[in-house]
Amino acid sequence: MLTYSLYDTVFYFLLYGFLGWVVEVCYYSIRDRRFVNRGFLSLPLQEPCGFSYTLLILIMPSLGKRFVIQFIAAATVFAVVDSLAGVFTHRLSRLSRMETETAFTGTRKNWLEMVVRAAIFLLVYHIVHPIFLTGVSLLPAWLEHVVVWAGMVLLAIDLISTLYATRSPLGAVSEEITRSRTQKLANRITGHIWERLERAYPGIRETGAGDADGASDAAGRQIIFAKGLCLDKIIWIFLICALLGDIIETFYCGLVNGQWMNRSSVLYGPFSFVWGIGAVVLTVALRQMMDKSDRYIFVGGFVIGGTYEYMCSVFTELVFGTVFWDYSDMPLNIGGRTNVLFCFFWGILAVVWVKILYPPLSRQIEKIPPLAGKIVTWILVFLMVCNGLLTAGAMVRYDTRQDRPEASGMVEEFIDEQYDDAFMEARWPNMIGVE
Repeated sequence: MLTYSLYDTVFYFLLYGFLGWVVEVCYYSIRDRRFVNRGFLSLPLQEPCGFSYTLLILIMPSLGKRFVIQFIAAATVFAVVDSLAGVFTHRLSRLSRMETETAFTGTRKNWLEMVVRAAIFLLVYHIVHPIFLTGVSLLPAWLEHVVVWAGMVLLAIDLISTLYATRSPLGAVSEEITRSRTQKLANRITGHIWERLERAYPGIRETGAGDADGASDAAGRQIIFAKGLCLDKIIWIFLICALLGDIIETFYCGLVNGQWMNRSSVLYGPFSFVWGIGAVVLTVALRQMMDKSDRYIFVGGFVIGGTYEYMCSVFTELVFGTVFWDYSDMPLNIGGRTNVLFCFFWGILAVVWVKILYPPLSRQIEKIPPLAGKIVTWILVFLMVCNGLLTAGAMVRYDTRQDRPEASGMVEEFIDEQYDDAFMEARWPNMIGVE
């Protein structure tokens, strides 16, 4: 079973406490359009969040792969820790000069929010936490120890100064200085976010740019999310087509071949990267041909789609040592990686995509509220990148586990517990290992 040392435990407490503080500061600052310090004390830490996450990552391995039990445990831990933190903060706020509305008030006791936070934790634990495990394992031991000791010393000073401030005017001044420094850090974080949003959508801060019907800047110009073929639209095309492609391929294999199996490219979620990237490739490559005759688009899709499918097969074999499809038994196949029939399908798909599907989909994406769209886009990107990296790690470990069953290090222990051979073979029954 995966175990954490004392230093690892404290390090994750500080890490998740800081990340929780950053997320809440950004969320409330964007929502209220002003700085809101969500720190529990004066440091940029959400101690209840750090404590809850650390406690949960310690007990999750003992719950196995029972996701319902994990979800219930997470919701319960959040509710209990929030209640205890609320009692502590309430008693502290009676004495402290801290503004209670900017501190953690322990009011988040409704179970709907506990459910949301438990769901977020499961996403973080299964998708993001393995990436953190890899990063922490690469840190020199001395650096981890320095961070832990420095963090705990600062946390002790913060608590003592807060308590001292309740009894001494000088303590109140010291507390105000500490809180002022925390506010400067938060202002830098939220200011950086608004700066990036302003570059993407000039005037978004001064407008109600989160309204569903669109918004206008100070000059009266309408702010449109993902206008034209930009990075945001490419991301949404990838995500939508990866989802729809997985669903279509699953039903196609089930109805035509009588084999109902997972066609996803990643460990979590029904997303086929082959379809998502393929849609992006067709969009970028054929966007100049949207006004051309269908036969030109068909030929372009035939060549580009066939080449793309062939290269995907080569990539997975070289990188992961596995083959996910093999057309060697089909006529007119090209090295078993693609065939003329499927190239023909790619040509038809290109015509349908360019002429019928892409234009209305593009218009619907542009109707997303700019501010909400920008935030959701990069949250999804972060989760999908972590999902992809974790999937790659699990596949590589599946390949190396055949020759080296014993795990080497905390990361491999985590992968072996969560994604053993039985899990991987059930997830991708068509996966074939190659030398």
